Amino acid sequence: MSTTPYAQLDAWIDAHFDEQVRFLQELVRVPTDTPPGNNAPHAERTAELLHAFGFEAEKHAVPSAEVHAYGLESITNLIVRRKYGAGKTIALNAHGDVVPPGEGWTHDPYGGEVINGDMFGRATAVSKSDFSTFTFATRALESLQRPLKGSVELHFTYDEEFGGEKGPGWLLAQGLTKPDLMMAAGFSYQVVTAHNGCLQMEVTVHGEMAHAAIPDSGTDALQGAVHILQALQALNADYKKITSQVEGITHPYLNVGHIVGGTNTNVVPGKVVFKLDRRMIPEENPVEVEAAIRATIAQAAQSFDPPRGGKALTVDIRRMLLAHAMQPLAGSQPLVDAIQRHGQDLFGEAIAAVGTPLYTDVRLYVERGIPGVIYGAGPRTVLESHAKRSDERLHLEDLRRATKVVARTLWDVLA
Repeated sequence: MSTTPYAQLDAWIDAHFDEQVRFLQELVRVPTDTPPGNNAPHAERTAELLHAFGFEAEKHAVPSAEVHAYGLESITNLIVRRKYGAGKTIALNAHGDVVPPGEGWTHDPYGGEVINGDMFGRATAVSKSDFSTFTFATRALESLQRPLKGSVELHFTYDEEFGGEKGPGWLLAQGLTKPDLMMAAGFSYQVVTAHNGCLQMEVTVHGEMAHAAIPDSGTDALQGAVHILQALQALNADYKKITSQVEGITHPYLNVGHIVGGTNTNVVPGKVVFKLDRRMIPEENPVEVEAAIRATIAQAAQSFDPPRGGKALTVDIRRMLLAHAMQPLAGSQPLVDAIQRHGQDLFGEAIAAVGTPLYTDVRLYVERGIPGVIYGAGPRTVLESHAKRSDERLHLEDLRRATKVVARTLWDVLA
């Protein structure tokens, strides 16, 4: 029987895997729909469960006024500090907030049902799963009872769906943590070293209301918005000609995901509001991207012809979110190497180091010079996980093996 640290870590995880599955089920059973974003109860339950393992979680509640101004109800972020000796601190971050379940579920989105080796429920894959991955990997590491150099911090936060500024961003800005390295929740078959940035904007198109029987007496804000959207779609076509050099990332793109306007069926709309999402590849300059979009919208508004004597179209633009792209930092290479080595051993296939078109909280660490990677429990693709769709699920063997990869990586970094 092998007595290497890796074998001992694997054996401990196997012996405690049923407990790990129950822990994840308990996390899934406390809803964290965002919006509305009342996530403090989940943090309280998580802290209670961690306490049973001997892990004391610091509860850092974001002030209510800040949370409400942000459009959410409550956020309590957690930090668990496990200090072993002098050396590097590695933070393990996962987010508990999720999008609402939506329709089409054939399983209880908060049931944590296990069927044929899969657990079903909102956040089973993204990313309450990695609350359990990171917690049990840390417990396995400590089970060795061997000298370690450095510390592990568990960062369980509740703002990823809104951009992370009141989650990891808030913890870092308050000076509550400053790790040397970090790993964030991800999937099992690749280690992510770079990701897209994201710009979200709200565009309000103002025309002039009128009775539908005499439409030329007003300026139709909906027709004006359509004119602007056509200009944005032309811009989107140009984006496809730009190619990223980062494997896993293709080209920039723009999506309009929300449109509201008008007051009644028999009224020419006087105001229409739409929200756009612009994904930026790592090579792009966010300032230039935003300026180009604003210029396109302004030019389209000016070229819209209102009825004779009608009010000219006007537009207000508000930036909602600017998430910078994640750029690889040289200091992350030891994490990448360890994850790839142990991933190949445990999964039986090469674990590629790639970029992703998503944007994540990792950028908030990297922007502060903290090298980070994305790795955790999950399938090969977001599509397979059903994340943000009905019947989100996690293959439990991926959870088991990813926990072993993370535990072995922690040993490599801290031993």
